[in-house]
Amino acid sequence: MSVAVRSIGAAIDRVEGREKVTGEAKYAYEHSPPGFVYATALQSTIAKGEVVGVDAEAALAVPGVLGVLWHEDAPRLHEVSDAELEILQSPRVAYRGQIVGAVIAERYEAARQAERLVRIEYSEHPHDVLLRADHPGFYEPEKVNPSYPGRTEEGDFDQAFATAEVTIDRTYETPAEHNNPMEPHASVAVWREDGITVYDSTQGASSVQDIVAKAFGLERERVRVLSAHVGGGFGSKGTPRPHVILAVMASQAVRRPVKLAVTRQQMFDFTGYRTPTIQRVRLGCDRQGRLSATAHAVYEQSSTIREFAEQTATPTRMMYSGENRRTSHHLTRLDVPTPSWMRAPGETPGMYALESAVDELAIAAGIDPVELRLRNEPEVDPETGHRWSSRSLVACLREGAERFGWIPRHGASRGPRNGHWLTGTGVASSVYPARRRPSEARARLEPDGGYVIEIAAADIGTGARTALTQIAADALEVSPGEVRVDLGDSGYPTAPLAGGSMGTASWGSAVVKACRELRATLARGDTPGLPVEAHVDTGAEVQGDEALARYAFGAQFVEVHVNADTGEVHVPRAVGVFAAGRIVNAKTARSQFIGGMTMGIGMALHEESLLDLRFGDYANHDLATYHVPSCADIEELEVAWIDEHDPHVNPIGAKGIGEIGIVGTAAAVANAVHHATGIRFRALPITPARVVGRVSR
Repeated sequence: MSVAVRSIGAAIDRVEGREKVTGEAKYAYEHSPPGFVYATALQSTIAKGEVVGVDAEAALAVPGVLGVLWHEDAPRLHEVSDAELEILQSPRVAYRGQIVGAVIAERYEAARQAERLVRIEYSEHPHDVLLRADHPGFYEPEKVNPSYPGRTEEGDFDQAFATAEVTIDRTYETPAEHNNPMEPHASVAVWREDGITVYDSTQGASSVQDIVAKAFGLERERVRVLSAHVGGGFGSKGTPRPHVILAVMASQAVRRPVKLAVTRQQMFDFTGYRTPTIQRVRLGCDRQGRLSATAHAVYEQSSTIREFAEQTATPTRMMYSGENRRTSHHLTRLDVPTPSWMRAPGETPGMYALESAVDELAIAAGIDPVELRLRNEPEVDPETGHRWSSRSLVACLREGAERFGWIPRHGASRGPRNGHWLTGTGVASSVYPARRRPSEARARLEPDGGYVIEIAAADIGTGARTALTQIAADALEVSPGEVRVDLGDSGYPTAPLAGGSMGTASWGSAVVKACRELRATLARGDTPGLPVEAHVDTGAEVQGDEALARYAFGAQFVEVHVNADTGEVHVPRAVGVFAAGRIVNAKTARSQFIGGMTMGIGMALHEESLLDLRFGDYANHDLATYHVPSCADIEELEVAWIDEHDPHVNPIGAKGIGEIGIVGTAAAVANAVHHATGIRFRALPITPARVVGRVSR
């Protein structure tokens, strides 16, 4: 066994980089089992009602068409916990775009042609799809994602707010936003009498295995899910979506392998989205800016077939000091698809509202926005009273201010003007929980002297393979070149999904344990021969010290240029400084932070799913009409991090970084736009159409 220089923290290139740039890496839809055919989804054209009949005669006459499925002839499902997956099991239509049938054909072109020839008869009912503050259907959910209480209250907010020296009472709105990973959702399903194999674009092979097995009444071991390479997910691939069930169902119906790819347009219908929100934030402080009253009420939507309540107000419970605090979530069930996870669900829209409100409070109190945050730094978690495992927000704010060249300001002020262009700067804090879940892993020494790590983790483009290679190499005390990490196969030891910024912490902890056990076995010298392996499970020790509050923190500083004539908003530079424990790979970490900040800028200025009230659907269904940031929109992004030693979060000392980069970015942009224009835009995105005409020339 060779001894290597420690690799954790190094800027190592992606270990699978060559495979990806040469096209050798196979994504889900690129697998072509012998005899495969194609399936395409038929979607509802109404928002509420029932399917009363399907005429498939013309479609079945198309050469190569093998069948048309609908609820009267589709295979029956067994146990399905998510009603979104109960496709073709009843005539009910709960939202426009819902899958109501499928065409299966020898050729993709034939399937698409036949799809247009199927005639579906509906019984249509009036629909309700608009989230509005006065909706009569609001109720308070008991729990919000994943299991936080829907409402919390400490102290006497009403009394504290009524007697506070400085107060603000503001309402902020965010629109529905849709995930658009580079690789659309896709599945290739192979049904056999002895089981099912699914090649799927997923953030968690183990969870797809569980859900598919239950849905089709099979033992878990009879389902194998493969997802070696995934082209992004942002949460939308965190749980199986309806197309996975449809692909397996189609393969079962024709007894042949079936390919099914979700089109870019369909990704706006049944692959999840971020709920729109209406958020009322009330803050009260004394003349020195010390918070005494905090209230955050959130209004959001879910579907009529499943409750999903986003945890939007949860950051407000722990972000800043203050004795009197109230947070609540209010949900209404509409005739829409079920919202789901989108990068930093809850924290992203919630911190947009909170950090915008903090900026408004700073102006009202005549205190610099950075200084106001520093004055409200809590010694312990305000919600639980637990001490922090580590909390470096103050360090991030100070480091960010220095790097950015922040000029302190007090009260209302305006940035400089150069011709038609107004300049402004803004700041916001970032936060995200540092989670860890139980995971298994296997480490093996091969006869050739190399080490293999097996784990059913997912690399969705984040660099997980590379990070786990570095973690394993250090645990084995060898060089990364001596280690191969195999993942994306449900046949490997069970692993939690790539989501919640907990992948590296969860998988890496299991990898460390497996490698250490393998080293101990080899050190004893009682192995009869190679290969030698160790299979571990971290379930017993994953909880750790519950009396600790575990979070990653950050600070974002943004400069904007606003054109007074056209309403254009540009972001020439942004600085993000983060404290996320031990950084495993400096190169991929930087990319993750930049990716999150870019997505946050898109949230602030571009992303918006526009509702067509007449048809009950989103009108923009592609990347031509749903704008995400391009190279022309992103200029100079600077990322830095605080060296943070936190032995309490996991054996690696690492906190998740996939999501914190987006948290707070939109608020920093909006705060900068206010500084530039003197106008507060409280509804996102801040598009030229909303700015033009409101800015003084």
